[in-house]
Amino acid sequence: GERGLEALVSQPLSPAGVKALSDDRVLSAFTKKVFQSGFVWRVIEQKWPEFEALFFNFEVEKVLLMSDEMLEQRATDKRIVRNLKKVMTIRDNALMLNDIRLSHTSFGKFASQFTGAAVIDLWAHLKKHGARLGGNTGPYALRALGIDTFLLSRDVEGYFRAYDLISGGLTSKQSLTTIANIFADWQAQSGRSLQELSQILAYSCGDNRV
Repeated sequence: GERGLEALVSQPLSPAGVKALSDDRVLSAFTKKVFQSGFVWRVIEQKWPEFEALFFNFEVEKVLLMSDEMLEQRATDKRIVRNLKKVMTIRDNALMLNDIRLSHTSFGKFASQFTGAAVIDLWAHLKKHGARLGGNTGPYALRALGIDTFLLSRDVEGYFRAYDLISGGLTSKQSLTTIANIFADWQAQSGRSLQELSQILAYSCGDNRV
């Protein structure tokens, strides 16, 4: 019932909480989602303390000082998942965060600007300027950080297609804009966060993949 659904729905951080996010936790979340993409999530979770230790707890300044040779060495370490291309994204995404820091002092302050339908512009920034943060990876990392966003799970996509609200590619600019605007309308009408609305929609139809 309604009470049971409410118990399943989680809240994002407050605007102040988003602004207070530290860049090392942001880089950690980006890296975790990059490694979880196409892999068994549980395995990455189990190995995560080793990732933190090998990459200086994802402190941006320290990661930026890592040479290609050092990254290649880390990519052969049995304590983590050995994937050189994914390991190289850690420094690439640290560079993106450093660029954002120069203009906005932190990723949290930068991200706090993208509210409502504008969250897809934040997705686009991650896809364009980040490494392997396109598709669902960037949005799932934002959700993990507590930044308010909807997610394009199969259930959410199924709803929009079932009601002919979108046609063509799910991640085309037209489809994304339509979906974002509808979520923003629901947000204005209900007073709920995009995260809550996305979860409620996912729990209400399909396989309940939130």
